[in-house]
Amino acid sequence: MQDHVTPRRVVILGGGFAGLFAARALRKSPVAVTVVDRRAHHLFQPLLYQCASGILSEGQIAQPLRGVLRRHHNVRCVLAEATDVDAGARLVHARRPDGGVLVLPYDELILAVGMRQSYFGHDEFAAHAPGMKTLDDALDIRRRIYRAFEMAETATNDRERERWLTFALVGAGPTGVELAGQIREIAGHTLDREFRSIDSAQARVLLFEGSEAVLGAFGPQLARRAARTLQHLGVELHLGTTVTDIDDHGLTVRDGDGRTTRFGARTVLWTAGVEAPPIAAALARATGAKQDRAGRILVEPDLTVPGHPEIRVTGDVMSLNRLPGLAEVAMQSGAYAGRMVRHQVEGRTRKPKPFKYIDLGSAAYIARGRAVVKAGPLHLSGFTGWLVWLFIHLAFLTGFRSRLGAVLSWSVAFATGSRRERAFTLPDTDASATRGPTAPPPG
Repeated sequence: MQDHVTPRRVVILGGGFAGLFAARALRKSPVAVTVVDRRAHHLFQPLLYQCASGILSEGQIAQPLRGVLRRHHNVRCVLAEATDVDAGARLVHARRPDGGVLVLPYDELILAVGMRQSYFGHDEFAAHAPGMKTLDDALDIRRRIYRAFEMAETATNDRERERWLTFALVGAGPTGVELAGQIREIAGHTLDREFRSIDSAQARVLLFEGSEAVLGAFGPQLARRAARTLQHLGVELHLGTTVTDIDDHGLTVRDGDGRTTRFGARTVLWTAGVEAPPIAAALARATGAKQDRAGRILVEPDLTVPGHPEIRVTGDVMSLNRLPGLAEVAMQSGAYAGRMVRHQVEGRTRKPKPFKYIDLGSAAYIARGRAVVKAGPLHLSGFTGWLVWLFIHLAFLTGFRSRLGAVLSWSVAFATGSRRERAFTLPDTDASATRGPTAPPPG
């Protein structure tokens, strides 16, 4: 009798696309949903680079998680980071921002934590080359980009000026390509005639990629078009190269013939590689689930963990049929996991159909009026691709305010080349590091 009185407890770890769509699928179900996330906002991650480059503000790509789910009266939001799972007792252990510990019991568990930046075993690179996975990352990159031009303006010699005006990006997937194009637009259009000692258009943007193509996942045809567009913008492509070292003054790379080359650059950005967060490994230990090389958890066709039908893994952190780490995969898998829980609660005994991903395509923005889109046999580039890119991102932005604000910001940026969101701050430690030693007080 108690089971009919007490609603089933569903814990969702992660408030990204997968977690949000899982919670939405459970809106009208007789369950008690707890969404656990280390941040209090839902982030539209595909547009992080536009926040980093100054086109969009933080509020246009990030919405308060509680606000997004405010009409879901069976959903509770918890600000904490999941650290461990006790699969036998069906408990999630989590840590609050102040260090306090939470223990959350569950009847159904949905893992939707996404992936984090990977440095392929060189975590020491992170201090010199930030990735772009979070809102903090985007704001840090914005600070580094615009600070570089300011520092070049007051550089004391040509060598120092050249290093500040050189931007190196590691990884030529969508994020690297998009960010490289944005920096070239900033240098050539946004900052045009704003400086007196430097010509911002002379800034170099270097894009390093281990494979022989940019946007390799888009296929050879679109990859070639993207490469031509980047080169037309002035981006220098270094394909077939591996980064071997990074410091505050540049990076060292090795090409396919084993030759090493040093590039001076005061701004290095990392846009290559992802890995699963620690909670994925904790869940694997607790359940005996297998993980792939990046730490993703191998799941059954219905997204459950083998031997644990009460645990489902969704989004980027799941490994199934080599599905890519795209927002659309996260949305569809999250919604599927939520529906499966709802059907189970409703007593539907029929065996669930396996998860089937409907490929709606991939898109990458390169510059104003230029994008590439791949949707099945449809391959688009140039202005047509850009229009499709625009429609796709407007369709999925969360909230009317975000859509309206994005349209206004894009209209200004695309029509004039200017960017409204260029403000950045310099922490005291950062400012002192760039100033050099402080002169002794007089007297």
